[in-house]
Amino acid sequence: MYDVMAIGNALVDHEYVLSDAALEETELTKGNMTLAEFEEQQQLLAYFKLAEIEPSKQAGGGSAANTMFTFASLGGKPFYACRVGDDDQGAFYLRDLHEAGVATSDKSIHEGGVTGSCVVAVTEDGERTMQTYLGTSSEIAADNVDFDALTQADWLYLEGYLAMSESIQPAMTQLRQQAGIHNAKIAVSFADPAVVKFAKDGLLNMLGNKVAVIFCNSEEAKLFTDKKQVKAAARALLEHCQTAVVTDGANGAVIAHKPDDESEIEVYDVATPAVTSVIDTNGAGDNYAGAFLYALSQHYSLPECGRLASEISSQVIQQFGPRLASQDYRNIAQRVLSA
Repeated sequence: MYDVMAIGNALVDHEYVLSDAALEETELTKGNMTLAEFEEQQQLLAYFKLAEIEPSKQAGGGSAANTMFTFASLGGKPFYACRVGDDDQGAFYLRDLHEAGVATSDKSIHEGGVTGSCVVAVTEDGERTMQTYLGTSSEIAADNVDFDALTQADWLYLEGYLAMSESIQPAMTQLRQQAGIHNAKIAVSFADPAVVKFAKDGLLNMLGNKVAVIFCNSEEAKLFTDKKQVKAAARALLEHCQTAVVTDGANGAVIAHKPDDESEIEVYDVATPAVTSVIDTNGAGDNYAGAFLYALSQHYSLPECGRLASEISSQVIQQFGPRLASQDYRNIAQRVLSA
């Protein structure tokens, strides 16, 4: 039995710290993810080398993988479907997940494939900007998905970045249908403003008639709903879900919920803990979703889920890299959920 099955792009993160001026030279859109071909990523890496900007960290990444890493570290049992190459980077990537307690399948390994990589540019304000070469992950399809895992899971978690992948859309539809048959609840993360801007139809396919939970940040929520205020956007998202979780950085998060009995919409404000220094926002939203979903799977209230998620994501942004040490997750949960 698994608490959750997730599917997402498998990427090894390579982090660089640079100035806003240096980021402007790359012509990447700050705070967004940009897809790139192999040659384009090599050009970016060549620029970093010429500018004497050295990588600060290499780590397993990918939005849904970060979320499942968080979920497992807190004590949950996740299964993760992806597509990596049978190269050193792919072996590193899967080993990292297995050590954290995230189950995978051999269906995720593509012989002769090149594992995807993500260049994460972190500016002095802690904002992350990403350029992603998907590698073999760009061809993720139904053959890479162990559908049997979903028959044993309570939740299905879908990463928004996959809205940009045509090859995975039939499998997305099949997963949604299978989730309905087996009474698995569905959670969807919008993942990045670029997904909402350029792949809204793919997101709508993920959402189907309705899902249990949507995770997004305030910019994504406003783009998707055409609302100017965070709370209005959160309420508008309830057309597509039962619970909308909208994060807004230091301003906290808004959780909007429509009960099954069709009673009045519930709206909760969850404060963000004070942070001394924002070093790197990479993975903050992924960790938020993983912590929230874990607490929800353990039947905590929505405000309690939000508090755990806020505490964990506030710790993530005070370090380099998208993941905490496993023991740190458990320590935070013990402190927050026993309070």
